[in-house]
Amino acid sequence: MKVPDLSLYQFDGCPYCARVRSALDRLGLDVELRDIDTEPARRQELVAATGTQMVPCLRIEQRGGDARWMHESADIIRYLETEVARRG
Repeated sequence: MKVPDLSLYQFDGCPYCARVRSALDRLGLDVELRDIDTEPARRQELVAATGTQMVPCLRIEQRGGDARWMHESADIIRYLETEVARRG
């Protein structure tokens, strides 16, 4: 299921990012992946919004164009399982 209001800031070598990507696959969710290593602009977006380059970080587009940012792989996975997977 395509989830256009979510994007995941991450990079390939991050084990916590891999946990979230695995959960996305398991849940059948298609979320835009934004690689902060290969796309410096994505790193800058993350730092500007959150004050840190810590990944994984899920960007949740909210009504009105505001964004909510969620760090911590366990919190992200819980959100995906309880909030997002139910949409489908």
